[in-house]
Amino acid sequence: MTTSRRAVLTAAAAAAATAATAATTPAAAAGTTTAPRGTGQARGPVRQRFGSLADGTAVDLWTLENEGIRLRVLSYGGIVQGLEVPDRRGRWANVSLGFDNLDDYVAKSPYFGAVIGRYGNRIAGGRFTLDGTTHRLPANDGPNSLHGGDQGFDKRVWDVEPFRRGTDTGLTLRRVSPHGEMGYPGTLTVRVDYTLTARGEFRVDYEATTDRATVVNLTNHTYFNLAGEGSGTVHDHRLRIDASRYTPVDATLIPTGVLARVARTPFDFRLGKPIGEDLRQGHEQILLGQGYDHNFVLDKGITAQPRKAVTVTEPTSGRVMTIATTEPGLQFYSGNFLDGTTVDARGRAIRQGDALCLETQHFPDSPNQPGFPSTVLRPGETFRSTTMYRLTVAL
Repeated sequence: MTTSRRAVLTAAAAAAATAATAATTPAAAAGTTTAPRGTGQARGPVRQRFGSLADGTAVDLWTLENEGIRLRVLSYGGIVQGLEVPDRRGRWANVSLGFDNLDDYVAKSPYFGAVIGRYGNRIAGGRFTLDGTTHRLPANDGPNSLHGGDQGFDKRVWDVEPFRRGTDTGLTLRRVSPHGEMGYPGTLTVRVDYTLTARGEFRVDYEATTDRATVVNLTNHTYFNLAGEGSGTVHDHRLRIDASRYTPVDATLIPTGVLARVARTPFDFRLGKPIGEDLRQGHEQILLGQGYDHNFVLDKGITAQPRKAVTVTEPTSGRVMTIATTEPGLQFYSGNFLDGTTVDARGRAIRQGDALCLETQHFPDSPNQPGFPSTVLRPGETFRSTTMYRLTVAL
């Protein structure tokens, strides 16, 4: 990313975290629908053991609550393992997809809830050239590199510290990605803050620095179903995206470089519509993606502070999620490749369209697309990005 862009994003830096000592009482069990105790007061974070990797590395589950939201996070992959909120009748449900055991996350997770890096989305041909040097990456999605490679940030154990900031509560996740990891240049020092605010928001702040020029595109890959985990497809969710353009893709889902207008196409969500309304149209791009798996060019562009760009409404529960971000793009994925071969935390098969992902980020393949906003990070610069999810109900 360019130095000028870094200067803009520096203004969006989150306040410094104050570490607190974690309690060790057990966190809420996966799949619970019990409301958090009390209102108006942050609780946690609390920690419990979730399992161990094959090499013996311990993986923890952290649970925190604040103002009508309960969040569960794994140290493995920084994974959002659960996100519970009430519906219009006060009934609680987990609105994210996940597993109840570590083995499934390791063996077959389609990036459920994970921190994605170093580079979210696809890089064509598993390579890019920076300052005259070509860097080769693992090709783990056909000919392309996806989500940082086959051992990306989603498959790493992060250091986790709890914090309290006044009436807010959260977790700071840290890891150092060494030079050459998954083919990327530079030692990258990364910090991700998950915060539940007293205003009922789930806030994610990303920060990274490097010791040599590299590329960075961090995001989160939570799968949402606002009707609740295991409730069926999201095709009746009403989605609004403030984007007049999107980036069409080729047969391997790499952007062609064109910023196409959404007007008079299935990609026009500017006024809001059910996700399934145009999903079966024979539009070439829908056929290529087997649904929606495309980057939307947000009208707001890059901003120093998060600005609202997305609204999702689930009509039966009344749950509404708005997304504000500093990022210029949004990858909308309609769960096209969920094929029923995995089961959720309650043992139910996860099938096509059972959730959607709304990944705030820079554009796919930006390192190979000079017309896209830059994702280059250089020594002395700091990558910063913020996304805020606000979950409410329509009465």
